[in-house]
Amino acid sequence: MHLDRRQFASSLGTLAAASLLSRSSLANENGGSPLFVATWNFGLASCQRSLEVLKSTGSLLDAIEQGIRVAEADTKVDSVGVGGAPNAKGVVQLDACFMDGMTHQAGSVAALENYPHPISVARRVMEKTKHVLLVGAGAAEFAESQGFKRQELLTSEQKKKWEDWSKTQAELRAKTAPNHDTIALVGMDTSGNIAGGCSTSGLAYKLAGRVGDSPILGSGLFADGEVGAAGATGIGENVMRYCGSFLIVELMRTGMDPTSACRATIERIARQERKAPADLHINFLAIDKQGRWGAAGTDVGYEIAVVTNGSATLEKPVLVT
Repeated sequence: MHLDRRQFASSLGTLAAASLLSRSSLANENGGSPLFVATWNFGLASCQRSLEVLKSTGSLLDAIEQGIRVAEADTKVDSVGVGGAPNAKGVVQLDACFMDGMTHQAGSVAALENYPHPISVARRVMEKTKHVLLVGAGAAEFAESQGFKRQELLTSEQKKKWEDWSKTQAELRAKTAPNHDTIALVGMDTSGNIAGGCSTSGLAYKLAGRVGDSPILGSGLFADGEVGAAGATGIGENVMRYCGSFLIVELMRTGMDPTSACRATIERIARQERKAPADLHINFLAIDKQGRWGAAGTDVGYEIAVVTNGSATLEKPVLVT
């Protein structure tokens, strides 16, 4: 049977999806073992820390927070926390959200300056206020009131990159800034409790005040204790317009496995945007109540970290073409 290029790519995607689902099912239907899944290769250290904290404290919320703090503190990760890429004015503004899937309580901060751990501030918003989202100066004032320490977030390396960009900037360059590698980390403990967090410095050289999908519940992250959790990384605007993470969870509610739900969400967005998936630059991950994990994305280099008891691996998600 003759297959044209598009049919061949589609058949490869179907085989990859089946392979990923098979491996995820075998890896995690293992008698209630804890499970942590995060975006990108730097998420591996975060997931490993999450597992350590869970074993030590028994708190899934502590595990999610402390795991993400690892990426936020790593200056080699130039899209999260300290050393994150600045906006067009040379200022690092951080976004994060935190969600307890069992209670649907959540907290978020956006355009937060001078505080290196927005995930911790977001959790404090959830636990100490009646609000969900604080932004800008108000978020910084809240962080100060809660005893968080201020810190310069712009490293010398990022300052030099920004200065070079500023010398040659143009509208097109600003629209195609090079980095948007959010950490989204979702997890489940041995009791089946589900939670997640998301943290980023956002699109490099973004307009000052721009907020992407990461601190927006249902876009960059969503967790539902009855179903599962999902997270996103990539160009946030292409996720926000479709409530991507919420959609994945709702598809899993209908019975879809995590990989299929991630892939179906990307395909729906591509169809409604009337674009090829590769032009969207969006990537998802998900876990479900059965302990299965899955992921799909449009970027060739996209990886996810998967950590369970006795297992820590980097996985290549299904590529949606």
